[in-house]
Amino acid sequence: MSVERAIGGDVEAFFKPAEQDATVTSVLPLASKKGVTVGLRDVVYALSDALDFVGVNDIGHGKRVGIMAASCGRKLGLKEQEITFLFDLGILHDIGVSSTKIHNHLVSEFDWEDSQLHCGDGYARLRDFPPLKKMALPILYHHTRWDKLSSRKDLDPVVARQANLVFLADRVDALAAPHYATRSLLMHTEYIREQITSHANTYFAPELVDAFLAASASEAFWLQLEPRGIQAFTQDMLVKHEPYNASMAELRQLGEIFSRIVDAKSPFTAQHSLGVARLSRYIAQKMGVSVENCDKIEIAGLLHDLGKLRVPDEILDKPGQLDESERRIINAHSFETFQILRNIKGFEEITPWAAHHHEEPDGSGYPFHLRNTELPLEARILRVADIFQAMVQDRPYRKGMSPEDVTDFLNGLVAKGRVEAEIVEACTCNISAAMAAALPNGQASPPH
Repeated sequence: MSVERAIGGDVEAFFKPAEQDATVTSVLPLASKKGVTVGLRDVVYALSDALDFVGVNDIGHGKRVGIMAASCGRKLGLKEQEITFLFDLGILHDIGVSSTKIHNHLVSEFDWEDSQLHCGDGYARLRDFPPLKKMALPILYHHTRWDKLSSRKDLDPVVARQANLVFLADRVDALAAPHYATRSLLMHTEYIREQITSHANTYFAPELVDAFLAASASEAFWLQLEPRGIQAFTQDMLVKHEPYNASMAELRQLGEIFSRIVDAKSPFTAQHSLGVARLSRYIAQKMGVSVENCDKIEIAGLLHDLGKLRVPDEILDKPGQLDESERRIINAHSFETFQILRNIKGFEEITPWAAHHHEEPDGSGYPFHLRNTELPLEARILRVADIFQAMVQDRPYRKGMSPEDVTDFLNGLVAKGRVEAEIVEACTCNISAAMAAALPNGQASPPH
């Protein structure tokens, strides 16, 4: 098998963010004791691009939902902190979606019968991450009808309305989706408004429908959903946030959340990113890389395949040989990773390490055709870790390689000049430790 195929009432009170005190200025905290200078909201907004890529040809769903929810919040007279929360909630509401097939169901069917599955996945991904855990419950219920949600006595009414407003904005975007590409949305806004109105008291809270009708009466509401409008709105939100130096532990946990989204996209790649991250760190430590860069390479490993979220499911899941068109589509994923991460201040090293994992020593790799002399050691380590993990992991179409076979395979790549002997030696000199790092299922952390 080729290496390429293998790796290839009081309304304002209702919307105060739940389970936090009224002094909180946004969903993100304001300080941490240690960390690199990375704005956590910058990271969250950048990584939300990866979620929006799941639509493949329908990019921007999460941000459009966030914009509409925030716009409705303004009509409700909410404070800026609550409007910011609604925007953040909107851009991350589909954090449980990895599959293009699921995305297509969600935007093509008003009430898809399996919609609750991704809500549960999203809840599970955020509930244990302190900076974003206040979003977990609204995400869990963001496809629950209002007539069911409002009758629950065990649910904070704040959470219920947050979830329902996101549901409303989400359904507006589903109704609008067929018209974005043709720029004909303004011809269909009255139909969309009528559809949402017809579901008041059943799917949506009446006061939220009223807020939507008030907000969407202007053309500007709809025009801000175009790409330039999305970019401007997001930038406005970014400049309002308080600076926050994320700790390495928080960045790693956030990286692991997004790695799970990527790895859940295909049964072929379950836990691939986590295995690459752990193995990259292990190799880097063996090669004397600094502690700080070992932390960074682990984050790069977790995020290296973000761009695969834009690859259609049927290509990633194809058990046979890819044709030329499919190969070109999948080869673009590392550039998409670069695009997602490139504007995060503080990721100046992490971004190229993550994006260059398919470059080859002679410049024949992709997508930048860089030679070894242009690639830092960490990027070259991540490439070997990516290949090793893919080779030893069981896939639905073949069993993983044995330690002996993967060592021979990597040494064969060394002989062809495709990877470096020193990195392969660091990886395979203690093959059992490398295997433990690459296959994290139920195993202890690799040796440090």
